[in-house]
Amino acid sequence: MPYRASDSPIGPDHPLRRLFSGIVEQVFMVELGICDPKLTDYMASILTDFVHVDQIFRLRNVDGTAIREVSRMEAEAQLGPQADGTQRTATVYRYIGDFTLFWTGLYPEALRLRSGGADRLTEYVLQGKRSYGIASELVSADQSPSQSLLRDLSERFEHCVHGLHLVRGAWSAGGSRHGDALTGN
Repeated sequence: MPYRASDSPIGPDHPLRRLFSGIVEQVFMVELGICDPKLTDYMASILTDFVHVDQIFRLRNVDGTAIREVSRMEAEAQLGPQADGTQRTATVYRYIGDFTLFWTGLYPEALRLRSGGADRLTEYVLQGKRSYGIASELVSADQSPSQSLLRDLSERFEHCVHGLHLVRGAWSAGGSRHGDALTGN
């Protein structure tokens, strides 16, 4: 199945999406000074889309097994017959960017624990920047996310990692500061 943010079972008005949107906007706009609604919407979409582990590991190989290693994603991902060569490549690289951004921003300790050091973290940052850059060159002008957003994600990857780390801190510190997003108040 192709990787699309619209595949998320969590709709645009779901309280969880509103919570993530509120926290991301607060962190990125107020704490980091990044006032880019397209970027913050995209960050909130990543968080919402990756709430369930099946969404995090949504790329599958020909046998239907989830691909968990970045090094295997580009070569083994099966997106179905509807994804042609360029579309497939752009989709996979965008997914790799999202995947590496998610792990480096929210759970960097998991990368260190799995590999025994910070080198895996550095590898994910480099791969994420590279992947968003490649995806930005392959999408057409009318596709979503846009070429410019993907390019921004590549160029601002470290800022986004830092922002997601702060987002995690905000929700870990007690969502009471951001609880209004859940209640709609």
